[in-house]
Amino acid sequence: MKPAQIESFFATLQAANPLPVTELEYTSVFELLAAVLLSAQATDVGVNKATRRLFPVAGTPQKILALGLAGLEDHIKTIGLFRSKAKHLMETCRILVEQHGGQVPRTREALEALPGVGRKTANVVLNSAFGEPTMAVDTHIFRVGNRTGLAPGKTPLAVELKLLKRIPAPYLVDAHHWLILHGRYVCQARKPMCTQCTVAPFCDFKPKTA
Repeated sequence: MKPAQIESFFATLQAANPLPVTELEYTSVFELLAAVLLSAQATDVGVNKATRRLFPVAGTPQKILALGLAGLEDHIKTIGLFRSKAKHLMETCRILVEQHGGQVPRTREALEALPGVGRKTANVVLNSAFGEPTMAVDTHIFRVGNRTGLAPGKTPLAVELKLLKRIPAPYLVDAHHWLILHGRYVCQARKPMCTQCTVAPFCDFKPKTA
């Protein structure tokens, strides 16, 4: 994909969705962090179902600690890997209270030092909560980056770095959301909806014809 095509690609996505947001439901930076931590190998729909029960009861690190591990597990037991996620979230809450005054830190290093928080989760928080032009490469973005020719790479980090280099600056802050939504609903893994795709004219992928 050439630079002019990349510009058109994102201009088209922006025109269709000027203010994209994550599909995870949250009302604070901490709730976003908790939701993203819980979302590993789970759908946003499944996470939202659980956090609608959890956050009204325990929407701060202090309240989750007061809930206790068993109480937390009970609230999120519908999510896959809920026991290990509960342990990570409890320990994360303890660190937030003891080391950060109960607030979510704004640096990648501090975020990645939290249990269960890797580079992708840190990127989501930095982007969605703090407006930084980061790129959280999940399976959708990895697929879209490779399939379209936008940012081919063999690893999520390779795709992330190439996207950050190739996406025009005016689109960088929102690009993460556009690419995830595009991969989730249009550029799907098994059956990409190329005939309905608004950015197909700029894409390197050529679907097989019957």
